[in-house]
Amino acid sequence: MDWPHLLAFNLTLLAAMASPGPALLLALRTALVSGPRAGIATGLGLGTMAAAWTATALLGLDALFALVPWAYVVMRVAGAIYLLWLARTMWREARRPLEASGTVPARAFRTGLLVNLANPKSVLFAASVLLVIFPQGLTGWEKAAIVANHLAVEWTIYAAVALGLATGPARDGYLALKPALDRVAAAILGALGLRLLIDR
Repeated sequence: MDWPHLLAFNLTLLAAMASPGPALLLALRTALVSGPRAGIATGLGLGTMAAAWTATALLGLDALFALVPWAYVVMRVAGAIYLLWLARTMWREARRPLEASGTVPARAFRTGLLVNLANPKSVLFAASVLLVIFPQGLTGWEKAAIVANHLAVEWTIYAAVALGLATGPARDGYLALKPALDRVAAAILGALGLRLLIDR
């Protein structure tokens, strides 16, 4: 494994992170609603689980899913239900004023973990990206370096997002449009949950 492999992996990872999925939506909303500490904690949870999926792909969990299809189905259904629950909660509370206390960082971290855990397709995505980018026969140290690199990229990007959006103007702009923005986010999360539930 050489540095061009890591560069290609990081560019692919950045492109994936920029797509409007549940992880990005959660990171954006938490930073705007609850401030930088909760936003960063959410990003730490999201990044930790994403790197864990990469680690499981490197260890062959994608092969286990191929051998035991029902395990993947169970994880997919559980993940879809969780995303649909998040969407329902966000839609229902769209018009509710924000609580002054905001979100506790520990809870934000846990939510970040669960959102990325809710999508077992992440391990299949990671496995395909790893297969295309990296050479065969990676050593244990090289696999550890890939996971650590993934973790560092995710944490850095989500922390930057949280700090950038946790400003007064950004928060005021969000509050002015909160009902509409929350319902758009809820609709996207719900669509992603339904897609995860019915997609084969």
